[in-house]
Amino acid sequence: MIKVGYTMMTEQAGPRQLVEDVVRAEGVGFDFSVASDHYFPWLDEQGHAPYVWSVLGAAAQATSTIPLMTYVTCPTFRYHPVVVAQKAATMQLLSEGRFRLGLGSGENLNEHVVGRGWPAVSVRQEMLTEAVQIIRRLFDGGYVTHHGEHFQVEAAKLWDRPDTPPPIGLAVSGRDSCELAGRLADVMIAVEPKSKLVSMFEAEGGRGKPKVGQIPVCYDTDRERAVSRALEQFRWFGGGWKVNSEIPGTAGFDAASQFVRPEDVAASIPCGYSVDDFVEAVRPYAEAGFTEVALVQVGGDAQQPFLDWAEKALLPALREL
Repeated sequence: MIKVGYTMMTEQAGPRQLVEDVVRAEGVGFDFSVASDHYFPWLDEQGHAPYVWSVLGAAAQATSTIPLMTYVTCPTFRYHPVVVAQKAATMQLLSEGRFRLGLGSGENLNEHVVGRGWPAVSVRQEMLTEAVQIIRRLFDGGYVTHHGEHFQVEAAKLWDRPDTPPPIGLAVSGRDSCELAGRLADVMIAVEPKSKLVSMFEAEGGRGKPKVGQIPVCYDTDRERAVSRALEQFRWFGGGWKVNSEIPGTAGFDAASQFVRPEDVAASIPCGYSVDDFVEAVRPYAEAGFTEVALVQVGGDAQQPFLDWAEKALLPALREL
């Protein structure tokens, strides 16, 4: 049975609502929750980008059982890896062991703000590898000094360190990232239901480890209204990772998605209130070998109806996968 998660989409809701919604998600029975770590929304229409680590700290105190996870944090530009290690260790303590640290090589959209440029993907992967190694060493305890190609660390130590460090997840999209995740990660993260990602991850050491996917959905009792909302706020989604990681701002995403049609969005995002449509959208993840999938309800003002419907209709159906 695949585990079903709830996404705190920081690009489409403010911090207080995000916490209120994850409390409700825990109450209706979601198995876990993930949260995006953004400095910018994808589109102006989404309109939000609170600091996710404050949101996660509040969520850890407001909930009691639901696991929490970043989906995903880039530990190489806005944040130095020693700071990410401190954040994650603190979250593991606050949540009493319910936190997983999801990491990735980042998007220009969020990382350009510190003015360090945006190198080629091969360099970003090198930086991610070095960052994960630093974080692991800090989780192990003691002082860490590191003089690497991309990062310098001088006598760093985590003074509040959980007995069990948070598992580390790595986002994958191809062979190189699967090889890295298989070697260094406890969890695989992906946004496409590709069985080859699972097989490559497992071949590199990931066999038996969780594999977490994510999918946008747009519940509404009026399907036409759901399609319209998905077009307004998620038309960027079809660009694919190679495009989405490179565009530096909301104006670029607006331009890149200007010719996306309502029918294009409806073909890739289940919209409306048909349980079968939502189940069939999730099914490819289960068939590809993913163990968990997090749902993103499109539209920050539409969470409560979605969560009520999920409790009564959607979650019981998804438990059958």
